[in-house]
Amino acid sequence: MTLQQLETFFWTVKLGSFAAAAERLYATQSAVSMRMRELERTLGVELFDRTHRTARLTPKGRELMDYASRILDLSTELEHRIGAPEAVSGTVRFGVAEVVTTTWLPRLITVIAERYPNVRLEIEEALTAELMASLHQAELELVLAPGHTRTPELSTLSLGTVDFQWMASPALGLAARTYKPHELADYPIIGMKQSSFHYAALEDWFLTEHVRCRYLARCKSVAVAASMTIAGMGVSYLPVRSYMQEIERNELAIVHVENPLEPVEFIAACPAGHSYSLARAIAELAREVSDFERVKAA
Repeated sequence: MTLQQLETFFWTVKLGSFAAAAERLYATQSAVSMRMRELERTLGVELFDRTHRTARLTPKGRELMDYASRILDLSTELEHRIGAPEAVSGTVRFGVAEVVTTTWLPRLITVIAERYPNVRLEIEEALTAELMASLHQAELELVLAPGHTRTPELSTLSLGTVDFQWMASPALGLAARTYKPHELADYPIIGMKQSSFHYAALEDWFLTEHVRCRYLARCKSVAVAASMTIAGMGVSYLPVRSYMQEIERNELAIVHVENPLEPVEFIAACPAGHSYSLARAIAELAREVSDFERVKAA
């Protein structure tokens, strides 16, 4: 029995098929199948019920999954604690929100390359709900995005907070006073798609005065929403630090509102249940590198 066989078994179970495990491990499907048959021969038991199309476990397979998870955790921890950083290898698939991409992500990648030169990164940018869905489906191992540090089934680290504000082109003349939700709802809103972290909170903010906003567009990209806002097409909810230059150049202006929402906390999220992993090590580096406003202790 080898670590490679246990790792292959672990990802086959996590991802639900030999094909998905092969893609995750950069192996052929036949190689994955062969490793599983060798593992079954070594243990003398069947691990998969092959009467089903998906990789469904037998009772012995379910028992092995717990052992495999713990062994792989210990192997990764040993590699990190005892081995030299340059000896650490592997691939981390992680997802990032756009605000992270346009701020300190390049610095994080540089630090990872310096600390772990043999670690390969696969990075996906998407909206928060999409990233979290991929994390729960084991398609990603780490997510850097808006979230809450107390989230069931996730191990999280706070990356700090980002101040978001309503903004508009100065040409619309909205910067002179403070608006209530029903007053701002009179203007076209350039929003984000429903899978955005902010969508529900902004909807609820308008509903405090029993109104619904009128969407001109719902975007998947903050940058697209900002460009439409600069063009004077409507009002949008944007991260202040990302658009300070546009504010200073008088291309954007903050629209002050009553009862504004609190700054948004960002987190590094990994699946819970793994005491140590390469993804967790990257999450800790992300916490070191992040220059978002630190959350003050209660």
